[in-house]
Amino acid sequence: MRTALTLLFLLAIASIPGSVLPQRAVSAQGVSDYFRDHPDLAPTLDKLGAFDAYASVWFSAIYVLLFTSLIGCIIPRIREHWRAVRMTPPEAPRRLDRLAASVPAEEVDGTPAEAAERIRAMLRTARWRAVAREQAGGGWTVSAEKGHLKETGNLVFHTALLCVLAGVAFGSWYGWHGNRILVAGPDTAFCNSVPQFDESGLGPRVDDADLPPFCLELTDFQARFLDTGMPESFQATATVEENGGSRSERFAVNSPLRLDGASVYLLGHGYAPVIRYTDRYGVTQERVSPFLSTDLNQTSEGVAKFPDANVDPATGQRQDDLQVGFQGIYAPTMPAEGLVTISVHPAENNPGLTLLAYRGNLGEDAGIPNSVYSINQGQIDRGKLTQIGEAKLLKPGESWTLDDGSTVTFVGTREYATISVRSDPGQLFVLVSSVLGLIGLTLSLYGKRRRVFFRITPGDLGESSTTGRSSLMEAGGLPRTDYPGFADEFAQLVAATRPGGGTAGDTAEGTV
Repeated sequence: MRTALTLLFLLAIASIPGSVLPQRAVSAQGVSDYFRDHPDLAPTLDKLGAFDAYASVWFSAIYVLLFTSLIGCIIPRIREHWRAVRMTPPEAPRRLDRLAASVPAEEVDGTPAEAAERIRAMLRTARWRAVAREQAGGGWTVSAEKGHLKETGNLVFHTALLCVLAGVAFGSWYGWHGNRILVAGPDTAFCNSVPQFDESGLGPRVDDADLPPFCLELTDFQARFLDTGMPESFQATATVEENGGSRSERFAVNSPLRLDGASVYLLGHGYAPVIRYTDRYGVTQERVSPFLSTDLNQTSEGVAKFPDANVDPATGQRQDDLQVGFQGIYAPTMPAEGLVTISVHPAENNPGLTLLAYRGNLGEDAGIPNSVYSINQGQIDRGKLTQIGEAKLLKPGESWTLDDGSTVTFVGTREYATISVRSDPGQLFVLVSSVLGLIGLTLSLYGKRRRVFFRITPGDLGESSTTGRSSLMEAGGLPRTDYPGFADEFAQLVAATRPGGGTAGDTAEGTV
C-alpha cells in the first residue's frame, strides 16, 4: 500500500506538465506558439517529452508500475477479507474487563441459554453477525461483530481505481480525436476523415478506416455576450448526414452532439472575414478565411491568400511572382478612438478589418512549410514577397485599390465554431468505475469495524427476579478501527439487554 501511494503521488506530479504545458495531441498550434515564445527552453522540454506528457516513457512507466502495485495490493486483501467474512465471530476472551469497553457482571432474567438466545436475537435484528456458544459448567457466550463493509468499501474503492486506470488505457488505445474549425454557411461541409481535421490524434489500435462515416455542415451559429464581454451562450445548428439519412441537430457547450461512434463538442467561436480580390485582369476570387482569436474580445489574426491571382489570360500560365496575399487583424468592435486593431467587445458592434498586402511568391509549392493562418515569413525574409503600400482599415463593404489597379473588398464575416470530434470507448467504463469508487470510499470512511462479547453464567435465585430464574451477565467490546463513538454504542447495547432497555437498533444510528 505504501508503494501504491508513492506511485499515485508520482503520477500526480507527472501529470503537471500535461496540465501546464500545451500538448501536441490537443493543441499543435499551442506547441508551435510555445516554441516561438521560448526558443531556448522548448527544445529541451521536447526531448523530455513534456509536450506529449501522457504518452511519454516516464509517465507510462509510472502508470504501469501503479497498475501492477494495485493488483499486488488488492488480490491478497480480497482473499483475506473473503476468509474474514466467512468466519464466525471469535470466541469471547477470558478477561472481558481488559477490553476497551466493559461492564462487570450483573443479573439478568432467564437461564444462561435463554439470555444468550435473547441477546443473540437482539444483535441479529440490529444487523450484527452474532453467534452463541455453550460453555462448560452451564454458561454461554455471545460473540458479535459488525463493520465488514468498511473493508469491503476499501476494496471496492481500490478495485474501482484499478478499473479507472484500465479504462483510461483502453480508451487511449482505441480512442481517437480530431479538431476542426467549421465555418457557418453553405459549401463548408466537413466529413469525418483524418485529412479534413486541422489537428487529429488516433490511438495505437486505430487507423483511418476505423473512423465512423458522417458529414457535418454548420448551418447557423449564435453567440451571445454580456455587456461586460463575457460569453453568455454558444449554440450551433448543424445538418448531419449519417447512415444514409440527413437531419438537423443543435448542440452547445457542455451539450455535445451524439453521433454513431463519436461525439461532437463545441469548444470555441470566432469570425471568418469574407475577402474578395479582383486582380489586374479583372478576375474575381473570394476567400472565407477563419481568423484566430488572440484575446477574450475576439481580436483576431489571419490571412487570405490568392495564389492563382493575376494569371495571364493570353498564356493561361500562373505568374508566381504576382501572387497576392493579405495579412489582417479583425476587430468585431473597434474602439471609438485609439488603436483600431484592438477589439473592445467580442460581439460585432463596430467591425473593422486592417489589411496588409503582399505580392510575390507565396511559397505554396509542395515541400515548402507553410501555414494557412499566416504569411510565409521565410518568403518575406528572402525577398520573395514584398509589401504593397501601408496597412489599410476597411469596414464591411469597403474596397481598397492597390498600385496595379487590382482591388480588395471586405465583404463581411461569417461566424465559425471550433469543434472537437472524439471517440473514447473506455468512457462509460471509467464513469461506472468512478461511481463505484465513490460508493466504496463512502463505505470505507463511514464503516466502523467492532466486536462485542457477552458471557452469561448461572446466577443465584433471588426474590428480585421477575421469573424466578436469573443469570449473571458481563460484557466487553473493542473497536477494530478508530471509532470515537464506540463507548456510547456499547453502553446502549448493554442497556438493550435489560428489561425495558429498548432495542439494539437504536444504537449508533447511521453507522455501518
